[in-house]
Amino acid sequence: MDIQGGDGSSKIYSHEQLIIEIPETAHKISSDSWFQAGFVLTTGINSAYVLGYSGAVMVPLGWVGGVVGLIAATAISLYANILIARLHEFGGKRHIRYRDLAGYVYGPKAYSLTWLLQYVNLFMINVGYIMLAGQALKATYIIFRDDGAMKLPYFIAISGFTCAIFAICIPHLSALRIWLGVSTILSIVYIATAVTLSLRDGIQSPPRDYSIPGTHSSKIFTIIGASASLVFAFNTGMLPEIQATVRPPVVSNMVKALYFQFSVGVLPLYAVVFMGYWAYGNGASSYLLNNVHGPLWLKTFANISAFFQSVISLHIFASPMYEYLDTKYEIQGSALALRNLLFRITVRGGYVSITTFVSAALPFLGDFMSLTGAISTFPLTFILANHMYLVAKAKNLTRFQKSWHWLNVCFFGIMAVAAATAALRLIAVDSKTYHFFADM
Repeated sequence: MDIQGGDGSSKIYSHEQLIIEIPETAHKISSDSWFQAGFVLTTGINSAYVLGYSGAVMVPLGWVGGVVGLIAATAISLYANILIARLHEFGGKRHIRYRDLAGYVYGPKAYSLTWLLQYVNLFMINVGYIMLAGQALKATYIIFRDDGAMKLPYFIAISGFTCAIFAICIPHLSALRIWLGVSTILSIVYIATAVTLSLRDGIQSPPRDYSIPGTHSSKIFTIIGASASLVFAFNTGMLPEIQATVRPPVVSNMVKALYFQFSVGVLPLYAVVFMGYWAYGNGASSYLLNNVHGPLWLKTFANISAFFQSVISLHIFASPMYEYLDTKYEIQGSALALRNLLFRITVRGGYVSITTFVSAALPFLGDFMSLTGAISTFPLTFILANHMYLVAKAKNLTRFQKSWHWLNVCFFGIMAVAAATAALRLIAVDSKTYHFFADM
């Protein structure tokens, strides 16, 4: 049952018959094709983060663990995301935000908890994007002038400023449109460059060492941390927000977008991850373009492409925060209206500034991928998805199906705790090795 609030918000009864106030959105919904949504999802998984998975996933897991882990992570991520997509119209109402869906299924406390988890997840993803953009700029600088004068924090600051300008210019997620095409071209450039130059290096190099580095105890922590990076690679943590932009029928169209993401969309990721590890073994870095050898102009082009693609990707993952703020402060109408423009400059600029500061202070990219996967991707995409589906569809599920969902909830709950512990340990170790604002 919907009750219209005086401020334009909608008060609904949750599945548990508790009233929850759901704000209307200031952004566009129901306007995009499933293909555009598929491109948004594919942009997310083939962002410049793919340049780090050879080092963050394959090195700690090795050939067997890495290949099996990536394929398994692909399958379980597709399954969990389809569960969430199928709940988009649960109860006869579209749930355009993750927290709206959780609130409808569980009640107000879950609404607030999911809101917190999701925004921590997206904030940490965006911290990583600014790190990546900064690393790409630094790699470009070193190609022409390796004098140590410019440190990584300086490049991270430049990246943050660029991200803020882009955030001010693009009012909402649907407005990306042509930028999704630009992002795809940029992704092709750095992925093709990384794969081609890695292949050439691998052919010309002597046999590589593929053993898992570290002591027995450190291997345990890095393997657990890498498992969190595996699920981080394929999940956005904002599927309902992306699904909100899709034209009806929203469930079947979103499922099409997910099949596109997890079939065609994952192939570039597989190519660059496996080729990078094959070429450099356990020497693969957290930014693969630092390993490759080749023409200076090609490496420069690839690094600049990775930089700009990170800027576009950050905007995708920051859009739920922007939507929340725009809706809360009733930012509607022309994007060029003075009030709206000043609001974006102040608020979005402030958000990106905080994100940039954290990126510069703790530039441990692999550790952040593990921690993000542990404290937010596991709970949001796997634990919450399975349990919400269990609660929402309880009357229609067989005993076996219920047992299956409970098994998923328990398994991923244990994995989340273990991975969070491992990731925090890795950050603590790196913090002792490197100082704040380190030049990684």
